[in-house]
Amino acid sequence: MFKNICIIGCGLIGSSILRSVKKKKLSKKITVFDKSISVRRYLKRKNLCNNISANLKKSVIGADLVIIASPLSAYDGILRAIKDNLKVGTILTDTGSVKRKINDVTKKLKIKNVSWIASHPIAGTEESGPEAGDLNLFKGRWCVLSPSKKSKKNDLIKLEKFWMKLGSKVKIMSFSEHDHILSLTSHLPHAIAYNLVITAIQNDNKSKKEIVKYSAGGLRDFTRIASSNPIMWKDIFLDNSDNMVKILSLFVKNINKFKNAIRRGDSTKLLNIFKLTKTVREDIIKAGQDTDKPDFGRKKS
Repeated sequence: MFKNICIIGCGLIGSSILRSVKKKKLSKKITVFDKSISVRRYLKRKNLCNNISANLKKSVIGADLVIIASPLSAYDGILRAIKDNLKVGTILTDTGSVKRKINDVTKKLKIKNVSWIASHPIAGTEESGPEAGDLNLFKGRWCVLSPSKKSKKNDLIKLEKFWMKLGSKVKIMSFSEHDHILSLTSHLPHAIAYNLVITAIQNDNKSKKEIVKYSAGGLRDFTRIASSNPIMWKDIFLDNSDNMVKILSLFVKNINKFKNAIRRGDSTKLLNIFKLTKTVREDIIKAGQDTDKPDFGRKKS
């Protein structure tokens, strides 16, 4: 499908792409760059890639698909380093969870003669690092593509087919639409999870052991989300700050309404909220985004 794919950054997402591309033989050559010595040693030890580079600028030479799979805060430096070594006609993409800011960076740097098409495989887990990579990570998951104005239609079709080969379902969105929707479906739940866990622990520090020991499904599941990569989520919240501030303000407003309903003993108000949210859960199951099995389909020990 490609002659030479370069993957920049080999954590959970990058190593999962690597494993899947290698297994499905989607490129004649794969080059991986990672600044971490331990990551490069891991890739070599596991024989995951024969072309492992410690030189960012040289790693992209000759690549017809370059995938940036690094933290958002590293994008500016990466693009500055590689922009003059990208060959004419290269498809440049990424895997980040926020799109507007990186699009602004590509415009500012005036990267020419390449097709810049942002990608967001919505397939992460709370784990990180190359050890967490899974060649089936993208199977049945959505991947959002956001083409720039200068990207070529044929390149968009080719990148769409690439993600489908990895197992993804593909949706095309604008940069702003992507950032707005993901602020609601992904970024807000993570913000709530971080703060819910902090609230549970800080509320009664003396009972911390008991809180952990008797954590019911609700708190337990939120701790899974809250254990996600700290650097990645710091970058996401800051890069999508405009959307996050608006959404968090709305969330605080709704929490205050909820609190006031409890304070007033307004059972009707509470029941209306619960009924509405139950229908949303049913819609998510109908859309195939989760199972209707008890306890999210967890296997009983």
